[in-house]
Amino acid sequence: MRTTSGFTLVELMIVIGIVAILVAMALPSYGKSVRKSRRADAQSTIIEFSGSAARVFTETSSYESLILPASTDYYTFSFPSTPAATSYLIQATPKDAQSKDSCGTMTITNTGKKTHTGSDAICWK
Repeated sequence: MRTTSGFTLVELMIVIGIVAILVAMALPSYGKSVRKSRRADAQSTIIEFSGSAARVFTETSSYESLILPASTDYYTFSFPSTPAATSYLIQATPKDAQSKDSCGTMTITNTGKKTHTGSDAICWK
């Protein structure tokens, strides 16, 4: 008498189908979480820049000598216009894979006003 052990092809196909459904549901959520963490890094960078800018202003009474933070793989930092003696605006523009982020370009001014161009209402926490 012959004994069989193992799985049938039908059982394996059912397991593969279930795993495929779980992966299809998890990937969009994972991508959103990754974009959110990259956004938090960019926000941290421009908030840190604001602190440094305040120190520069305290020492020199001007924002004109500000130097931009280095761009990352996912965000480009820039001044939309040259910093004036008493004000500046810095923006973080998403690039490459991060450009799908729902917050879009984020900005912060010397007064601490934070804005964004995207559709997500809670980009700045």
